[in-house]
Amino acid sequence: MDSLVVAGLLIVLLGLSYQTGWSRSRALATTAGVKIHSRPQYHGALLAIWTLVPALIILGAWAWVGPGITHDFIVSQIPADTLANLDQVGLNTTISRISAIASGYGVAGEIQPFEQAGGNALRSFQLISFLLVIGAAALAGGAALFYARGRISARLRARNTVERIINLVLLACSAVAILTTVGIVASLVTEAFRFFTFINPLHFFFGTVWAPNNAPTGSNYGSYGLLPLLAGTLMITAIAMLVAVPVGLMAAIYLSQYAHRRLRAVAKPIIEILAGIPTIVFGFFALVTVGPFLRDTGRLVGLSINATSALTAGVVMGIMIIPFVSSLSDDILNQVPRSLRDGAYGLGATKSETIRNVMLPAALPGIVGAFLLAVSRAIGETMIVVLAAGNSPVLRGNPFEPVATITVSIVNQLTGDTDFTGPQSLVGFALGLTLFVITLCLNVFALFIVRRFREQYE
Repeated sequence: MDSLVVAGLLIVLLGLSYQTGWSRSRALATTAGVKIHSRPQYHGALLAIWTLVPALIILGAWAWVGPGITHDFIVSQIPADTLANLDQVGLNTTISRISAIASGYGVAGEIQPFEQAGGNALRSFQLISFLLVIGAAALAGGAALFYARGRISARLRARNTVERIINLVLLACSAVAILTTVGIVASLVTEAFRFFTFINPLHFFFGTVWAPNNAPTGSNYGSYGLLPLLAGTLMITAIAMLVAVPVGLMAAIYLSQYAHRRLRAVAKPIIEILAGIPTIVFGFFALVTVGPFLRDTGRLVGLSINATSALTAGVVMGIMIIPFVSSLSDDILNQVPRSLRDGAYGLGATKSETIRNVMLPAALPGIVGAFLLAVSRAIGETMIVVLAAGNSPVLRGNPFEPVATITVSIVNQLTGDTDFTGPQSLVGFALGLTLFVITLCLNVFALFIVRRFREQYE
């Protein structure tokens, strides 16, 4: 179905119905001289809703059943003797070839006569069905417009109806977001439970060896110890926060308290540009620039630093999180009541003393909440650690060595051909559930602190 034609039809129906309702309402108020309950724009909006709903129902119904009807029509164009000799793969290939012929793009190889005939028939079928659906949608919309126009009167509570419909739409959008989250959690919990039917949960949560057996024989599935991955994740996160927190907080203090307005207007957007750079770019930057730089610098001072290590991934991840920490901290510092700062100045405190003894203590709950949100952002990062951490699932405390993280292991276990019948692929859901619980706890704690801060200073 041509989306441009569909969009044009809906726009025409929308504009025509809204203008009809608006002008009809205005005519009642001016010509008849009566006082109408709702303003003209509400009558126009109500008429537009009445008009669009039947058209959308018809278009949605065809979008739902149309592919199945088209599939059956294509199958009917294949000769019975040819169809009997086709397996499922061959049938799908034949259907794809007929569809390609109908679309005009053509196919590779010799075209069979029945394929050409089927393509021509399919092209005619698609045109006729498209015209019928568009005509039915336009007819339904026009009939609804005519019916709704006759219902417009001075006592029609159009505003109440429109606002009630808007409330239902907003409720549906909220329900979609909530149900999506519930569905994700349910799928994680279900698949993780299946994983724990293969692997003992105690061995998973307290195991120190990560060595999945991707070609198991019997019940030898390998070792699935979480601690090496959790240690690598926390180590990289700690390094990232050691980079991001001081730099981000100092940048926020400077921009909010010291910088001139013109400099702030330029510097803050430049810092926040870092937040718009794709993480794969940061990972490539870590792999080809930061990693070799740290390795060569370590050699100069007598340290053995691998180019792909927890230090490399942590430093680059910290650079990526700087705008996150800086922006949140800057907003929180600006929310501190000006009376506190003016009172400190009135007592003779300098600007630095005011920041240390008044501004930061007053903004500390919000700043801590920003740090915790940044931690949850760092824990869930994937592309940087995939390229820069080294992917070595060994329990170690040396940040100069390669490590593995939970996100990297999820990528490794779910990459390639997976059948989701054994622990080799199901472990990704168990790791995802663990990561979800960690970040959820951090976010809840951070939001609790931020809410407490807002209640105190608003």
